[in-house]
Amino acid sequence: MPQRTARLLLDPTAADDLDALHEIYGDARTWTHLPSGRHRDLGRTAEVLERWLDDWRSEGFGAWTIREATDPELVIGHGGCAVRGRDDGAYWNLGYRFRPEAQGRGLATELSRAAVEAARLRRPELPIVAYLLEHNTASARVAEKVGLTLRHRAPDAGNPDASAIRLVYADRELTAAQLAATRA
Repeated sequence: MPQRTARLLLDPTAADDLDALHEIYGDARTWTHLPSGRHRDLGRTAEVLERWLDDWRSEGFGAWTIREATDPELVIGHGGCAVRGRDDGAYWNLGYRFRPEAQGRGLATELSRAAVEAARLRRPELPIVAYLLEHNTASARVAEKVGLTLRHRAPDAGNPDASAIRLVYADRELTAAQLAATRA
């Protein structure tokens, strides 16, 4: 089910989006806050794309492939909310990634507002969570603009940068199981 905001076209992610999404996820400029997350080959993007497709199959909802309404042919990003964790540790994970040319224009906030609203309509009992690295101040601002509050700050376990700090923002207090799931 496609959605639209003032400037964005939000389509359910599809298998045909692989090449366009790899351009974004494989671009080192989109990973300045977490260089180790970059997709170095198309196979990695294909693996992750399968999980995104599973989100749509299992929940009927997940992250969108993002285009601007003024240029509907060009994929400029990918993001939204998807259920992560299991059972009593389940939560909506808010995340996104945009082409560098699309950054700094408020599009992440616009996308995030639409994603939060849609997630709350589908499963309001689940908290909405955004986790990010402390030095990613732009993403922290987006989380705060959509009503999330800093709930946890700790070393980012498993990060190749031992000094990295993970921040967990959420729209409500998290259970121990939900907080643990954000670190998995």
